[in-house]
Amino acid sequence: MIHQIGSPVLRAIAQPVVNIHDPEVQKCIDAMEQELLASGGVGIAAPQVGKSWRMLFIFSRPNRRYPFAPLMSAPLLLINPQILAVSQETETDWEGCLSVPDRRGKVMRHQAVTVRYYDRWGVEQVGEFTGFVSRIFQHEYDHLEGKLFIDHVLPSDLISEKEYQALMETQCTLSPS
Repeated sequence: MIHQIGSPVLRAIAQPVVNIHDPEVQKCIDAMEQELLASGGVGIAAPQVGKSWRMLFIFSRPNRRYPFAPLMSAPLLLINPQILAVSQETETDWEGCLSVPDRRGKVMRHQAVTVRYYDRWGVEQVGEFTGFVSRIFQHEYDHLEGKLFIDHVLPSDLISEKEYQALMETQCTLSPS
């Protein structure tokens, strides 16, 4: 079950994962991945499944919600992510959230971000994400900080999911095949 806006866990600052190999942590990882795949989302964070832990998945792929998303080969889990660097270049684009159903808003994000994190086996990794994948990471990272995308949106830049889908349909028909 994905927690919705109003749930206190979404506004709490998530705590670091102390023992990645703890069965409860591994169970949460499985639940997050299952919810991500079932929902058609492009990312999910542990607070969205009710656990105030610093874990998130990103999984960019074209779908109804994001028809122009680039394709990642598999979901990527990031445990205890730390932002090492961000680009000065920013981009403003539409975002939605599984925890804020039926709303979309324009959010400014860094075009690129470099991150240190641990994988499911506790191995330290460093990754650089750009474009839409960088946007997904920053959106999910906000969940770890107790923030939602609507905290970054001007009221004039907030629309319904229905209006967003109509906008995307228009863009799809205008795009070359």
